[in-house]
Amino acid sequence: MKLYGHPMSTCTRKVLTTLAEKGQEAQFVLVDLAKGEQKQPAHLARQPFGVIPAFEDDGTMFYESRAIMRYLDRKLPGTALTPTNPRAYGLMEQYISVEQSYFSPSAMKVIMERFFKPHMGGGAPDEAKVAEGLKGVERVFGIIDPVLGKQQYLAGDSFSLAEVSWMPYMDYFAMAGGADLINQHKNVAAWWSRVSSRPSWKKVTGK
Repeated sequence: MKLYGHPMSTCTRKVLTTLAEKGQEAQFVLVDLAKGEQKQPAHLARQPFGVIPAFEDDGTMFYESRAIMRYLDRKLPGTALTPTNPRAYGLMEQYISVEQSYFSPSAMKVIMERFFKPHMGGGAPDEAKVAEGLKGVERVFGIIDPVLGKQQYLAGDSFSLAEVSWMPYMDYFAMAGGADLINQHKNVAAWWSRVSSRPSWKKVTGK
């Protein structure tokens, strides 16, 4: 197994977290984003849209992080991260979709302006974009907070791929000044404390 990505990439981290949860490792091949390697022919042959990650296994190349994490969970031994109960499975897929459609687009506006932009010498944050992102995140937190007041995890009582898909964005959002907003939603804060303390996440982030 080979994982082509970057350790700071949110989507690469989803795959790394899935591997860590399954007790597995893949050969890591760095794609240097600063050099634009993701747009070079060698990587475009792996990922035709020119982003990361890409994953190679048994002669097949996969791309799209959420597809890769589902593939790895189905293939690899270890504790299943996909519920077998139909209700829990439906909730897992629902909250993966909520992450992709509503949470991460809003959170990334804050993350790009307040975290990546300063680190990349891009100047001062665009506070209008930050405000727009915070508004979107607050709406999502307001929806999932009561859910997490009734159950430990997004899909129910067990950690699942739903958490894996949220964790990279939650981590960067907190580092980008979003911790106060997280803490204003006590059930979201408690859930984030639970999932971010998992050994898999500590391994992926080096924390």
